[in-house]
Amino acid sequence: MTPDALNRLVAQLSKLPGIGEKTAQRLAFHVLRSPPEYARELARALDEVVERVKLCPRCFSLHDGPEGTVCGWCSDARRDDKALCVVEGIADELAIERTREFRGRYHVLHGVLSPLEGIGPEQLRIKELILRLQSAPIEEVIVATNPDVEGEATALYLTRLLKPIGVRVSRLAQGIPMGGDLEYADQATLARALAARRDL
Repeated sequence: MTPDALNRLVAQLSKLPGIGEKTAQRLAFHVLRSPPEYARELARALDEVVERVKLCPRCFSLHDGPEGTVCGWCSDARRDDKALCVVEGIADELAIERTREFRGRYHVLHGVLSPLEGIGPEQLRIKELILRLQSAPIEEVIVATNPDVEGEATALYLTRLLKPIGVRVSRLAQGIPMGGDLEYADQATLARALAARRDL
């Protein structure tokens, strides 16, 4: 019979996204086989992330600075105040940052519009985006939501909302990935690649 403590650990680990019961069991057994200090460090790290990491009051990214301060991206004076990239979540922000191509500011929505799941504009950081545009010298908003149904709906909603403010609204180009073959691309991807073509 499996100890209750181990069952509780497996149950908690299996609640993580992408972790099924078998993987949760493997992770739990890994923790058990590791030195006790590993489990204590893991518990401390989990406790610390819950206690210290919070949302930036300006862009809604994550930071662990003192209460009332902004994150590193918002406080970096070298970044361009005129360009604002709107992303669905933190992982998207990090992906764009890894390209080293964008030097502007960010705004994290924390989701996309999804009426079927009960997610409307009120559940996203759209109101804060509008307030930010009214008080900052932003000239262009780059909508970087995913090219799926919800991402496209969110991009369209934001475009209709932001254009009357007088700010330029752009969308990430979409098309054929590097190393991709044209013969295997779907029609929608090919159509977008043609529409977003540029001069060489």
